[in-house]
Amino acid sequence: MELSPEHIEELTRLLARGGLEVIGRLPSSNATFLASIGAGGEAFAVVYKPQRGERPLWDFPDGTLCLREAAAARLSALLGWSVVPPTVLREGPLGPGMVQVFVDHDPDEHYFTLCETHAEAMMRIAAFDVVANNADRKAGHCLRARHDGHIWGIDHGLTFHVAPKLRTVIWDFAGDPLPGELAEALRAVRPGLRADPVLVRLLRPAELAALEVRIDRLLAAGRLPDPDPGTHAVPWPLV
Repeated sequence: MELSPEHIEELTRLLARGGLEVIGRLPSSNATFLASIGAGGEAFAVVYKPQRGERPLWDFPDGTLCLREAAAARLSALLGWSVVPPTVLREGPLGPGMVQVFVDHDPDEHYFTLCETHAEAMMRIAAFDVVANNADRKAGHCLRARHDGHIWGIDHGLTFHVAPKLRTVIWDFAGDPLPGELAEALRAVRPGLRADPVLVRLLRPAELAALEVRIDRLLAAGRLPDPDPGTHAVPWPLV
């Protein structure tokens, strides 16, 4: 099955129940593997990040990056934005971890090469990063799927911190009005966030409360924020 917005729910179910087989390791600061999921007689490529392979960080609780990846996919699905590929938290050959559908893409493409021709999709990712408090949106985390050209965002382990952490290369839309359809989606999901069983399992109460505050502030402002003065607003490396 091809990765596409209309197949998110079905692919998510397959991710959760299919047999997981590791193929090889992918370059990353944390343990990250290319794997395959076999379900219903078909197999597709996935990325597997076991919890025990996460590098400790001073500002994020140990062992929570895979939870945040799954929470980002859940938020993307609730909003209907198709920003994050289908992702689940499940057991694997190296223990529990994040499993996400692999996006077949051209590795020479990234945010800086795609922004002008995919501005609407990049604006959506920018808004998503504001509410998810993404601390590491590099250009190489924006992928264009080969088969249909859809723009996906990956690597959401550094999200949902209670303190402001937004670091991104997507500042081209700073100060621009928030599109009406994005504002409408945020208003629709805002009341049910703390009652969503998936988010409640993945995030702490304080993190959910902070998510609500960020949504409220973005809606009240009605436009995407500018970088905070005196902060490190851009990740490194850029790509």
